[in-house]
Amino acid sequence: MAKILVVDDEPDLEMLIRQKFRKKIREGEYDFVFAGNGRHALEQLEQHPDVEIVLSDINMPEMDGLTLLSKLNDQHVLLKAVIVSAYGDMENIRMAMNRGAFDFVTKPVDFYDLELTIEKTLSHVRQLRQTLKAVKENNILKMYVDETVLHFMNSREYETSVMVSETLEASIAFIDICGFTSISENEIPGNVVKLLNSYFDVMVKEIINQEGYIDKFIGDAIMAVFRGDYHLDRAIDACLAVRSEIEKLPVFSENVSYKPNVSIGINSGEVISGNIGSASLRRLDYTVIGDVVNTAQRLQSAARQGQIVICDEAYQRIKHSFKCLQIGEITLKNKQKPVMVYEVIS
Repeated sequence: MAKILVVDDEPDLEMLIRQKFRKKIREGEYDFVFAGNGRHALEQLEQHPDVEIVLSDINMPEMDGLTLLSKLNDQHVLLKAVIVSAYGDMENIRMAMNRGAFDFVTKPVDFYDLELTIEKTLSHVRQLRQTLKAVKENNILKMYVDETVLHFMNSREYETSVMVSETLEASIAFIDICGFTSISENEIPGNVVKLLNSYFDVMVKEIINQEGYIDKFIGDAIMAVFRGDYHLDRAIDACLAVRSEIEKLPVFSENVSYKPNVSIGINSGEVISGNIGSASLRRLDYTVIGDVVNTAQRLQSAARQGQIVICDEAYQRIKHSFKCLQIGEITLKNKQKPVMVYEVIS
């Protein structure tokens, strides 16, 4: 359900909105909260912290929409405001947009246009919140996220939690694009980057579909982490999907002749999760570390093209859910004893 705060001093607007959006209200898609001016709106936001969008008029008693907009930017940075005002008030509408309003709708309100604007704004807000969640887990996304997230990175919440770590159960997957180094040596950098990003786009999509997240990109490889219920099953499902989708890609792409394929290592167990780096210099990487991670990387190094390799402990946990083939005992780098490994077939 999307919670929307409507701020307007016109007494008939609440009834009109409830009538026009009655179906979405009845079906639990929209929930409206109303305020008669900016001051009342701030009080409503204290009582309803789950509000995602503010629809606000500009000319109101006690606190106008422009002042409210400034307060929202200072106190509620994840909210997005849509200005709803008369076309003749265009100068103030332009001022509102310059102060950070996400969009505007003119009066008299076209409710079809308003609904489209609400949906567009909701999509933006939810993407922003997902990005904020991801940036807490993935340092690399800082380079691409909304300015609001950067504000968070400078906040007290970030400072107080920055060096916290935890021990947890997770599954780690290392996915390497086979033979890509030779492409890098022989092609111009622009083509290499475009090609690599096109492959990563396919791979990341399947990882996210199984509720995994990207810990880091390592050259032409990805380290992915899966947490929560059935994390090992979801990691394997993601890797099977990655392999399948990569194999479907054409030989020729961006003027480069290359048939992509992947080798994958997966391991599961107890890891340490937290920010690693220098807090004083604010150069940190949110990552997971431990023997489970190291072993996953070694398994990937041992995997041949098109193989998904797991160790015996992981196999025992998923053998009734996935078809696997025993490879045999192999010696992994920096491991004293040979390890029994299996290939996940399907």
